[in-house]
Amino acid sequence: QVQLVESGGGLVQAGGSLRLSCAASGRTFSSYAMGWFRQTPGKEREFVAAISWSGGRTYYADSVKGRFTISRDNAKNTVYLQMNSLKPEDTAVYYCAADRIYYYSDYPSLSGYDYWGQGTQVTVSS
Repeated sequence: QVQLVESGGGLVQAGGSLRLSCAASGRTFSSYAMGWFRQTPGKEREFVAAISWSGGRTYYADSVKGRFTISRDNAKNTVYLQMNSLKPEDTAVYYCAADRIYYYSDYPSLSGYDYWGQGTQVTVSS
């Protein structure tokens, strides 16, 4: 069982930066792949970024590639999402997710994750 708590959301102007954090409970954090997803009202939750259990592999949605960076610190049971050059269309509730993933095709999939945080709001003003 893993419990996830996101933090770091807020209001920022377009072009600005934010760093989201996701703190995980449990001693098995280092064995889980981690993902970030986002959702706006009326739309499906969408993939943003993911990282393998070791941190050796990362995956990004095309819409954030080159602007967002996912990283993890297994000693701190924490995964991060550094978001730079933010755009108004990045406004959403951001969720972190965790699970053991064995196929690369599962990294960007909602169904690849059983454990989810409660979300943190990111608002980018124009």
